[in-house]
Amino acid sequence: MSRTAARSKARAAARLAAVQALYQHEMEKTPLQTLLHEFHHHRLGATIEGDEYAEADILFFDDIVTGTTARLGEIDLLIEPRLQGWTLARLDKPMKAILRCGAYELLARRDVAVGTAISEYVDVAHAFYDKREAGFVNGLLDALAKEVRN
Repeated sequence: MSRTAARSKARAAARLAAVQALYQHEMEKTPLQTLLHEFHHHRLGATIEGDEYAEADILFFDDIVTGTTARLGEIDLLIEPRLQGWTLARLDKPMKAILRCGAYELLARRDVAVGTAISEYVDVAHAFYDKREAGFVNGLLDALAKEVRN
């Protein structure tokens, strides 16, 4: 595998893990440092109940989790108007985590191309949902990107 492909795979694993971490953070109110420690030592690259977790870009994972958490109010204000009559409270927690991570990446990670960020979170959505929900993620993040990346 080329170095670029390995980096891409490690970032994809980091994105999925970040969504899982933020979901756990919202569900269990796990303190952020405890959560990061748990993922670093017990989840990223581990095999759990027969499922093998890919090696993740740990610095990228940390940035998405801590950055999304730190900018949650700003991120939610960007997402909510695009929910077409819905509220964040009505969305299920995995969907909120996907949208929040994607929004953070579009806002703060200018080193990541818009198309890459959107495509990656659509892929994450496919891990949890059917095609319709993945299309929702695509549309919302695309609209958000037009505003924050102009």
